[in-house]
Amino acid sequence: MLHASGVVLLACLCSVACGIRTAPFRDSDGRPVRGSVAVMEDHTIGGVKQRIWFRAVNTAAPAVILLHGGPGASEAALFRHFNGALEQHFLMVYWEQRGTGRSYHSDVTPQSMTMEQFVRDLDDVVTLVRRRFDKQRVVLLGHSWGSAFGLLYTARFPDKVAAYVGVGQVADMPAGERDSYEFACAEAARRNDRDAMRALERIGTPPHTVDEMLASRKWVERFGGSFHARMSTGTLIWAALRTDEANVIDLVKFGQGNRFSLNHLWNEFREFDIDDSLIAFETPVIFLLGRYDWQVPAVLAARYFDRIEAPQKRLIWFEQSAHNPPFEEPDAFNRTLVDVLPPLLNGTGSTP
Repeated sequence: MLHASGVVLLACLCSVACGIRTAPFRDSDGRPVRGSVAVMEDHTIGGVKQRIWFRAVNTAAPAVILLHGGPGASEAALFRHFNGALEQHFLMVYWEQRGTGRSYHSDVTPQSMTMEQFVRDLDDVVTLVRRRFDKQRVVLLGHSWGSAFGLLYTARFPDKVAAYVGVGQVADMPAGERDSYEFACAEAARRNDRDAMRALERIGTPPHTVDEMLASRKWVERFGGSFHARMSTGTLIWAALRTDEANVIDLVKFGQGNRFSLNHLWNEFREFDIDDSLIAFETPVIFLLGRYDWQVPAVLAARYFDRIEAPQKRLIWFEQSAHNPPFEEPDAFNRTLVDVLPPLLNGTGSTP
């Protein structure tokens, strides 16, 4: 007899044969809503095929491009599961970056995995959205790794960005890695967790290799610095697999792409440190931070936020979240974007 977990796994495996799809928006008569969009497409971005999903009940709504974390950690299915309500208010653009998920394939070379290339790729995506949906500007929603090159893009192309939203915002990676490691060590000592203390002592202080960073992250997550309360990476995996847009093939490609991306981006990413050239912005800036975030320490992002100069800026704390407010407090996260973004965009005088 199969255990419940075995039944779930079997169901997921069976779903592979059925393929994936993204359901259309339908009216009360079951017909597709006029002016809506619900498609998953491959586009040539930066010279290679990359997967993008477009979903909105009304394509005239402001366009929001999701810049997922990682590197190489697709979050499209997670946003669909936890934050699908945003599609009622915005044109949501879920982009799987090069080397990630369905955008992981042999055409993506290790040499192309640089932050500068991701900025160029993002410019291609922005251009695609602006032309296809007749947008003057777009909103960038960057999470973790995505917040690093998203901020670079916002500073470089203010004429294309209506507002920037940073979630789990990266500010100073070298300092953040040290603080994250020290958090795990302190919690291990406080809890007298000898396994954790030995493991953390073995890897030593940052800078870390990919494997050492992942080992440190394991304990940061275990001690509540990645997720607050009852959530884990495993919870998110099952949430993604319950959507129409993902199946076990995506789980396999997630693992492959995540490792590929980390292997070729981590050395550059771990040295990322915002300097004085990224203080003054011509577009509104919003930071959405989890109070308990020690994976990318929120205290560093808040300190950086205080230095930012922008036409409008807001820092909003999520009091029951760590590194993942969209998934830890989805209702509050969705309400925040719906309440904050439209007045902010109207206040700029732009037409996103």
